[in-house]
Amino acid sequence: MNWIYDPWSWYIGGPLIALVMLLLLLSEKKFGMSSNLRTICAAFGAGKSTPFFDYDWRSQRWNIIVILGAFVGGLIGAKFLSTQTAVDLHPDVILQLQELNIVDAGQAYMPERLFGSASWTDWKSLSILAVGGFLVGFGARYAGGCTSGHAISGLSNLQLPSLIAVIGFFIGGIIMNHFLIGYIL
Repeated sequence: MNWIYDPWSWYIGGPLIALVMLLLLLSEKKFGMSSNLRTICAAFGAGKSTPFFDYDWRSQRWNIIVILGAFVGGLIGAKFLSTQTAVDLHPDVILQLQELNIVDAGQAYMPERLFGSASWTDWKSLSILAVGGFLVGFGARYAGGCTSGHAISGLSNLQLPSLIAVIGFFIGGIIMNHFLIGYIL
């Protein structure tokens, strides 16, 4: 049973994602985490104050199941199917992160410097979270979906706007990673 605890290869995960996308295409549903979060907001009454959330969320109840499945699957994977507590990073990446004061890089999935309890009382960390959250939320709404929706669902449907959005996501990620993250952290 050691195979359960080791990371699964791309040739297992890739076809599983393709199978899910085929099932979604056949059932005429779109996938994306921002759609799932929109459904949750609508279910909790956000449509009373914002027209974007004012729609028949009951027709999209399956989105809530996706969120629950992602949460439960992550919990099962972390608690019962993982033997490692760290991400397998290249030594050069670990050194680069340590230069940015992320001293536990390569030792934990969620570095203490970024996700520890002290980050919730540090104004700089809270500012980064607030600005980052705003930009992600604005970007997902402006692009008509999030990275998972465009990259998995939109590209599977051969949608040109999704291709443009995914190219933009990658360019933004490259700029952030190579030019901006050192100034932010």
